[in-house]
Amino acid sequence: MRIDKEHVHSTNEKYLQRHRSSFQELAERLEYSGIDVEGVISEMASFRVAIPSWALGAGGTRFGRFSFGGEPATLHQKLDDVAIIDALTSCASAISLHIPWDIPEDASATAAYAASLGIEFDAVNSNTFQDQLGQNHSYKFGSLCHTEKAVRDLAIEHTLEVVRTGDALGSKSITIWLADGASFPGQMNFRRALDHTRDSLQRIYREMPEDWKMLIEYKPYEPNFYATVINDWGTSYHLAQSCGERAFTLVDLGHHLPNTNIEQIVATLAGLGKLGGFHFNDSKYGDDDLTVGSVKPYQLYLIFCELIEWMKTGGEEPAWMIDASHNLKDPLEDLIQSLEAIQTALAKALILDTATLDKKQLQNDPAMCQEILKDAYETDVRPLLREVRLRSGAALDPITAYRELQVRHHLIRERGSTTRATGL
Repeated sequence: MRIDKEHVHSTNEKYLQRHRSSFQELAERLEYSGIDVEGVISEMASFRVAIPSWALGAGGTRFGRFSFGGEPATLHQKLDDVAIIDALTSCASAISLHIPWDIPEDASATAAYAASLGIEFDAVNSNTFQDQLGQNHSYKFGSLCHTEKAVRDLAIEHTLEVVRTGDALGSKSITIWLADGASFPGQMNFRRALDHTRDSLQRIYREMPEDWKMLIEYKPYEPNFYATVINDWGTSYHLAQSCGERAFTLVDLGHHLPNTNIEQIVATLAGLGKLGGFHFNDSKYGDDDLTVGSVKPYQLYLIFCELIEWMKTGGEEPAWMIDASHNLKDPLEDLIQSLEAIQTALAKALILDTATLDKKQLQNDPAMCQEILKDAYETDVRPLLREVRLRSGAALDPITAYRELQVRHHLIRERGSTTRATGL
């Protein structure tokens, strides 16, 4: 299914007058407070978030998976779904592939097809947490950290093959997340595992194209529950430093212990010049991979406050991507809701009175600092989001348009009710 501007225009018409009224009211209020509304709109209009290829089908848990009809059964169909999301939201014109779940049979043809849809390829993702069919060695006890060189070599070669595939598609970065670790005390020598991992990453780094970046994720637990080799931002930072200037840490919102101050981690990595990527999701207990902003929207806003401050002072914008595994919602609706939450947090951070906040911080006035933060957070910025989408030819209300256009119905009619997307 393709969504053209006429489809979107027809759904916008009935809400246009109400939007114009609410946007004018908000714009006047923000301008009275000294906010450059057009500047905010311009920054929001250029903001793009990559859609993960594995999130376009139904997610699940180790207990079960509940499929949706019309799931994309091929990589080209996944590209079609990203184009649908982008047509409705105007902020999702990139896809992040997970290989070998979504390996193109013909990279040149796939790149050309994506370009015809206006879709680019963001970071590619390797997979050393699963054994693939016919694999000679097992990752059961680790990959880049493994005690056996043959296993490490296999994982390194797979990662480099992912880089070669990504390069053929036009990608410029590799995301490396390792499940390597131990589930029992004494099972693994910590220092040896870290040494092996560092050596493996350095080998990959040396063979990457010179214009590529390496993004190193961290996670405190799961699937190993006693120790993870790259367990926190400090370990990831150390590994990135040991590789070189084109290696960075990637922050995943779900990859932290409960109540971790993620915004402080973001600020620290940004200040060190090693914040390279960002995976958006939400959680209540652990790595729940819930819809962005569904549980902790204020935390998301505080994180964006740090990110915006960093970029306004000349910091390089990190790679943005959603990383979710939903098992109850229509996957495309879930991704649209996540994009809305991300844009909302971005808009609130952009209208924050940073000059006054900085002044009150220097005066050690915590009460007023809180008031300034809350003033921006409690502002209803949805009219701003709608205006950005309207000017881009997207839907004023993407979820409403998605349902009015009966997108899922059309996808089921085109693909059938029993197709299953690759991924978790």
